[in-house]
Amino acid sequence: MLTPDQLSVVKATVPALEAHGETITRHFYASMFAAHPELLNIFNPANQKTGKQARSLAASVLAYAANIDHPERLGGMVGRIAHKHVSLEVLPEHYPIVGEHLLGAIATVLGDAATPEILDAWAAAYGQLADIMIGVERGMYAGAAQQPGGWPGFKPFRVVKKVQESRVIASLVLAPVDGQPLPPFQPGQYLSLQVRVPGGETTQIRQYSLSDAPNGQTYRISVKRELAPEHDPFAPGGLISNHLHDDVGVGDELLVHTPAGDFALQDSDRPVVLLSGGVGITPMLSMLHALAAGNSERPVLFVHAALGRWHHAFRDQVNALAQAHPNIRKVVYYTDVTDEDLAGEHHDETGLIRLETLRPYLPAGEAEFYYCGPEGFTRAVEGILDRLHVPAERRFTETFGPSQDFVPVLTA
Repeated sequence: MLTPDQLSVVKATVPALEAHGETITRHFYASMFAAHPELLNIFNPANQKTGKQARSLAASVLAYAANIDHPERLGGMVGRIAHKHVSLEVLPEHYPIVGEHLLGAIATVLGDAATPEILDAWAAAYGQLADIMIGVERGMYAGAAQQPGGWPGFKPFRVVKKVQESRVIASLVLAPVDGQPLPPFQPGQYLSLQVRVPGGETTQIRQYSLSDAPNGQTYRISVKRELAPEHDPFAPGGLISNHLHDDVGVGDELLVHTPAGDFALQDSDRPVVLLSGGVGITPMLSMLHALAAGNSERPVLFVHAALGRWHHAFRDQVNALAQAHPNIRKVVYYTDVTDEDLAGEHHDETGLIRLETLRPYLPAGEAEFYYCGPEGFTRAVEGILDRLHVPAERRFTETFGPSQDFVPVLTA
């Protein structure tokens, strides 16, 4: 338990960690992996090379420290991180390892400025956060395993169908090898896959959004082929997605975790606006299928932005749902239109999504807005929602990184 003096020390040292945060976390990862190479089976090596993991960890540590005397503000961050940890099988025994090397990195980078008083305070702060995370994650692990059809850890699934949805997106339909019924999931959640590429030294874990409504028998994920650095398909940045596209087919087996994620369709009567950019369409499509399957009467607007016809995944599925359900309306934006992209048939608007072109399609009433895509896309949508004065409680978002993956241990 943090003492008042330790609390004051932590808050007072936030500026120092902010100035050296990324250096500290880079040193932390290098030290930890040197001592515990087995943890490379959890962490994404591509994010190590790009520095994304270090930046994410630094931001999360600073957010925790800045709000350490207001733990109620950490609820959303803790919940999101816990979902990611559970999907990666981050276990209680991992926390002392992280704590040891994080404190060591702080001491190394800050040098003489890292007094015993400061290190003791941060050890107590880390211990407090670890206890919170372990408690939340313990409940999630138990709930996932004990629910009807649930299971612990990773379980073998077989690919029963594979569909090329666009030039860069392929769907895999997965059925459990043991033939047991599957637990439901919340539309918007994701699956974790544990994959060892032939010749690879470690397993890799990636998350891919579920792209269909729950049916109790199969799960469907849709994977974008990622171009690795310098378009090398064997570099870490594209290793798993290229393997799933090129090497995995019907009849092959994959290790799958129970569904996770806190980005999910809310149970309400409000109109729904689903906005997606690129592969961000996958969780939006799951939400759309779930609304249609449940015969929801909520007005639904499905908005998607794609480069053009050959990059536009699930066009026929969305069109069929819109035609079959009078409460569903769709609008598609193409940014790189060619002569083959026909207005009114393949797309409805050209260019980027803008409030001026979107406004005529928006449903009446206080709609809920769900949006998913690359960081630039979600920032642009935030700007539109700001101009519409949509309050935070009606905004729900997920931002995809290059591999649609997440990073364990204190990452936001």
